[in-house]
Amino acid sequence: MRHATLLPMALLAAVLATGCTTTASTTGASSASAAAGVGPLSAQERRDIAEGYRDTLQRLYTSTPGSRELVAKAAGVLVFPQALSAGFVVGGEFGNGELRTNDRFAGYYRTTTGSLGLQIGAQSRALVFLFMTQDSLNSFKQSKGWSVGADASVAVLKVGANGQIDTSVSSAPTIAFVMTNSGLMANLTFEGTKITRIE
Repeated sequence: MRHATLLPMALLAAVLATGCTTTASTTGASSASAAAGVGPLSAQERRDIAEGYRDTLQRLYTSTPGSRELVAKAAGVLVFPQALSAGFVVGGEFGNGELRTNDRFAGYYRTTTGSLGLQIGAQSRALVFLFMTQDSLNSFKQSKGWSVGADASVAVLKVGANGQIDTSVSSAPTIAFVMTNSGLMANLTFEGTKITRIE
């Protein structure tokens, strides 16, 4: 319980101390609010998320052949343009994002992932979840707090040696990928990640 209380505080301190970002730009206030994981979204935060949503997908389309077609097939697309991971002893990740279905707004969401261990500094990355079936999307939207592993398994998007998306992964009900400025990150796990709707 104590770790759960310290986590947002440690992340907020790291954000204010470093101001570090490696993905879509946001204002300092937006970054601090996302890291703290508290309060409703401001008008500026909503604009930042919408802009980051578009920028993240555009970077994916440019860097990964076949990704545009994969996104187009998805029943729902959830993008966290700037998920900040930071900490000192208690580490974790926070970020605000937007879900769209048929390219229409379907809600704001917050992601949190907790971890223990020595973590110094702060970095941000973009997270994208593709719900490839209507059932996987419905299950996500109906949950009060959707957790990877407990509520659903998530396949991490991979790119083969030929630069094309791994077709074995693209057939999974829920796909996710992580992007930094250098491109897609592989061999990651989303276990322990929880996503909740921002009312």
